[in-house]
Parts: sequence; structure tokens; C-alpha cells
Amino acid sequence: MIDPQLLKKQRILMITFIAIVVLTMIVSIGFGYSSVSYSRILPTLLGQGEFKDEFVLFELRLPRMLITLLAGMALAVSGSVLQSITRNDLADPGIIGINSGAGAAVAVFFLYAPLEADSFAYMIPAVAFAGALITAVLIYLFAYEKSTGLQPIRLILVGVGFSMALSGLMVVLISSTDRQKVDFIASWLAGSVWGTDWPFVWAMVPWLLVLIPFVLFSAQKLNILSLSEPVAIGVGVGVNKDRIILMLAAVALAAAAVSVTGGIAFVGLMAPHIAKSLVGPRNQLFIPLAMLIGGWLLLVADTIGRNIVEPGGVPAGVIVAIIGAPYFVWLLLKK
Repeated sequence: MIDPQLLKKQRILMITFIAIVVLTMIVSIGFGYSSVSYSRILPTLLGQGEFKDEFVLFELRLPRMLITLLAGMALAVSGSVLQSITRNDLADPGIIGINSGAGAAVAVFFLYAPLEADSFAYMIPAVAFAGALITAVLIYLFAYEKSTGLQPIRLILVGVGFSMALSGLMVVLISSTDRQKVDFIASWLAGSVWGTDWPFVWAMVPWLLVLIPFVLFSAQKLNILSLSEPVAIGVGVGVNKDRIILMLAAVALAAAAVSVTGGIAFVGLMAPHIAKSLVGPRNQLFIPLAMLIGGWLLLVADTIGRNIVEPGGVPAGVIVAIIGAPYFVWLLLKK
């Protein structure tokens, strides 16, 4: 039974963060190399804007903001699931190597597939998922011990090792290709939001529509899996089966996100922690809040990054890392 006061607090926080996200989007529209005057935003949304305003808003700003918002949400949910099933507060799809696995698959696909990346936007998440899944399976096998189960500390160490190895693989891959493709992979590694057109939005939406409700529906299982292994087994949960299914969901969400945003780390680490500090550790309470916080964090990072240096800007992944790396070190020392 959840305390009604806690439920009320969660709903108030959800409404607050929805308002903050909307306000951030409005502010973001009016900033940047190409922007829309604040007085023209509402008329443009109602179809009464000039051609320039409509082009900037509907072709440049809105798809990019929706991509960062959806990707941040997906990474936050992915990080929440990974932290619960591994019982490790430092778990994050970027830190433990899942994002790097997705990136390596996207890089190979981009380099050797006969078409340009824009032509198969809908295939990119599936390719990223395949790479992330192979990486996650290998990490899981190396971190698992038959006698004691999954080892949380070993998971982090193995994941960091895989992340470094796969980043090195991408450097090797780009050393023998043409300049245009090198620039793309370098931008991906830095976390530059590259999939900023509507097809990439539509490519991500089905993954989130299926996987996020599934995770929320499985919140009680996540609560049990976050307890010790004997307790989880004692209450009748199929630990290995449920853990693998939920890990697949986390991997798919992370892959769908980074396939269009590049190597973004720390969002899946920070958002769940912030949400837990506000409403406690129950997954059904903090995951919806973490989802909004993650989307907002990446939206803010992208808005700041593209306005620091015009017109190219600083990759959102770099801005997030500037905030997230010290936070990760602080958590590591604290734990």
C-alpha cells in the first residue's frame, strides 16, 4: 500500500516537471542560430506564421526537441531498470557499455551498408538494438557467477571495459574511411544529436510506446528484483527469467535513444537518482518522474550546447558529461 500523501506528492511533481519541460521547449524555440520570435510562436503553431517561421519551427526546432525529449526519457527508463535489476545505483546504459555496443553496430552499418543513413532511419534503432543486445549478453555473462548470481561491482567493471574496447573499435573503423563518414562517427561518439528530422522521431516512437508501458507494468517485479536474490526467489519471482526480459527492454530503450542522439551517458544515471530522492525507491513512483527528468536534462543540455558556439554548437553528450561525470564520481565515493 502506497501512502496517499506520497502519491499526491508524485502527481504534483509530475505536473511541475511537465510544465518545466513545456517552458524549456518554448525558451529553446527562441534561442539559436535560427530561431522564432516569442511573439510569433503561437501564430505559427496555429498556421498563421510566415514561411521562415514555419520552416524553423516545424522542420528545425520541433523534431530536434522531440528527439532529445524522447531519447532522454528512454535513457532514464533504461537506467532505472538497470539499477533495479542489477541492484547497483551506478548502472547506466552509457557507463556499462550498452551505448557503445549500439554505437559500434550503427558505425558498421553506416560505413558498409550501401545507402546513406537518412535513407533507412527506421532501420537504425533495430541495428543499434542488435549491437547493444550482443554487448549486454556478453557483459551479463562475464558479470554473472553461478554460485552467487549477478555481481553488481563486476558488472560495472566489465561494462567499463567493454565501453572502452568498443570505442577503440570505432576509432579503428574510422581510420580507413572517407572524411564525411569520419565526421559522422566522431559526432556520434561526442553525443551530437544527428537524427533531427521527423523520420527519426517516427522511428523512435513505436519503441517507446511499447517498452515504457511494459516497464511501468513490471514495476512491482522491479521492486522485488531490487531486493536480495534469496528474498526475490522466496516471494515466487523467476529471477533469471524476469531479469533477462527486463534487461532486454532496457537495452532496446537505450539503443533506440542513442541510435539517433549519439553516445549520451549519465542521463540514465542522474534522472533515476533525482527521482528517487524526491519520491522514494518504489519503481511505480519514481520511473514516471525519472522519465520526465531525463527528457528535460537532455533537452536542456542540447539547448545549451547548440547556443554556446554558433552555428555548430557543442554536442549535448559533452554538456551532459560535464554535469554527469562529477556526479558519478561523487556517487562512487559515497557508495
